[in-house]
Formats: sequence, C-alpha cells, structure tokens
Amino acid sequence: MSSLDKQEEASYFITDLISSVKQRLSFLMAHWGILLVMGTLGGLLGVGYAFIKKDTYTAATTFVVEDNKSSGGGIASALAGQFGLDLGGLSGGSGVLQGDNVLELLKSKSLIKKALLTSYDSAGTITLADAYANAYGYTNKWASSKEVGRAINFSSKKGVFTRLEDSLLHVILKRITEKELSISKPDKKLSLFSLQITTRDEQLSQLLCQRLLAVTSSFYIDTKTKRVRGNVERLQQRVDSIKAVLNNKTYTAISATRQLLDANPAFAQGGEMQVEVSGRDKMVQAAIFGELTKNLEASKTALLQETPTIQVVDNPEMPLKKNEVSWLLAILAGAFIAKFITALYLFVTGGKQ
Repeated sequence: MSSLDKQEEASYFITDLISSVKQRLSFLMAHWGILLVMGTLGGLLGVGYAFIKKDTYTAATTFVVEDNKSSGGGIASALAGQFGLDLGGLSGGSGVLQGDNVLELLKSKSLIKKALLTSYDSAGTITLADAYANAYGYTNKWASSKEVGRAINFSSKKGVFTRLEDSLLHVILKRITEKELSISKPDKKLSLFSLQITTRDEQLSQLLCQRLLAVTSSFYIDTKTKRVRGNVERLQQRVDSIKAVLNNKTYTAISATRQLLDANPAFAQGGEMQVEVSGRDKMVQAAIFGELTKNLEASKTALLQETPTIQVVDNPEMPLKKNEVSWLLAILAGAFIAKFITALYLFVTGGKQ
C-alpha cells in the first residue's frame, strides 16, 4: 500500500469517526427530555444517599518501634550458667518478634477483642464493644431478631461469654478488620508505623485506636522479654532465699560466739568448733550471695537493654477527622451516573429499532 493510500484511509477514518460522534450526539439531543428526567432522578438519589450515609470519624496515630539489641547477653549467660540459668535470648538472636510484626499483631482478632472489652466510659458500665453495637444499630437488631431475641451486653466482668455472644462479637471483629482498620508503614526504611480506625462514633474511634495500640504494645514487649524476665525472677528468688539463709547463719554465728564467751573454760573446745563451723558457713553463704547478686544485676541490665521501646509520635486528638458525603458531589455524581446509564440504554435499544 502506497503512502497516498494510507493518507486517504486515515482521512476516511477520521471523517467517519467525527460523523459517528455527531450522529450519537444528535441522537442524544433528540432524547434530551428523557436524559433530563433521569439526570434529575439520579441527582435526587444522590441526595438521598448523602442523607442516609452516616458520618464517620477517623482516629489516626503514628508510633515508632525500636528493638534494642543487647551485646551483654553472652556475659550474663556465662555468669548465670554457673547456676543452671539460660540467658541465651539476651542478644536478641532468638527472633521471636521483629518490629515489622507489629503490623500483623495490630490485626490480631484476639488483641482487637481485648481492646473492645475495655471500658468506654469512666463509670465502666459499658465496653467499647457495647458502644460499637449501639453506634451501628446492632443492639436493636439483635434484640428484635428471632435468633437472638434479647439485649446483648459485652461486659468485661463476665469473664466467659456464651457461644451466642462470642459469635456476635465476631461479627464486630470481622467488620473492624475488613473495613475500618488500616495499618501501614509509610517509610520502609524507618520503624515508623501508622494506625487508623474509622467508626461512626467519634469517641469510640479515639478510644479503640489508643487501646488497641496499648494492648498490642504490652503484648509485644511482654513476648520479647519473656525469657529474660523469667530468668530475672528466678535469680531474684534465689537471691532472696540465700539472703534468708545468710541471715540465719549470721544469727547462729553470733549466738555461738556468745555461748563460747559464757561457757565454762573446761568445755570451751566444743564451743570453739561450733563458732568455727558457723563462721565458715556464713562466709560460704556470703560468697554465694555476692555472686548471685552480681548475676541478678547483670540480668536486670540485660532486661532493660532487651526491652523494646514503642514511642507514640502522634495521638488521635479531638476533634477527629470527620468523613461526610458532600451533597453537591452526591447530586453531580448521581446525575452523571443516571445519564450515562440512560444513554447506554438508549444506544442499545435505538440500535435495535
């Protein structure tokens, strides 16, 4: 095909395209009345949606997670190894949790459930789960349904919930995790995390955001330091036990010395031996007590070094970000969608005629 033929074909295509567009526009103009009516109805539907749509509130918090890596774990392990204690996890090499795992922990249903069962008001009469059920109309819906048929209360004082209450609480958890909870890491190079929760209740959004972070932080720190903290507690028990024994040995040595001073010189030999034995036992216990105290202080230092730091950068403060549908935007969007659908319908049915 020559270049002249290509130019003629391109010119014909453009001319045909312009002609087709003009025909379609003329067709739509001929049905402007239908489009106007449908656009008006669409705008009214948009207004209805804006009126029905509940406003929501977004609580956002950012925080930093710093995992300290202790280099003193080997020293503490060597010291405590003499007494059969395991401090192998002090160096942070156990890999139980890393900072990025906080993202997944915040999505944990068990931790969200724990946060939901905290108090909503200062009186402690209702929990965050109760406030959530009220805000979304679940309370009335459950009370009027045949399956439930009664008022549901998620009081934390119950301790154990029934199968029905657990299933209803699971409904709340599922909605939060799927639609209202957002967790991100803005910069992959930094240990900076962002947590956002959006609900229909402003106070609920704020409290749930704060409580979820607090519960997750506590769980994260406890898990990271569990082994080291256990060793510190065991060392503390041994130190207290040896201290009690040392005190008894001290009292025994003093008593033996007094008896020796008051004893008849003819029987002094037995008293001297008792004083010698008591003094020796006291020295042994004192030496053990000193070493255990050193190990305990080393373990406490290692525990401080191993404990991660979770520092809140931005707190969700009132008033929270309010998410509401603009009436003007709803009218324009409703009118446009209605006209677009009507135009497609007209083209399809007009083409068949």
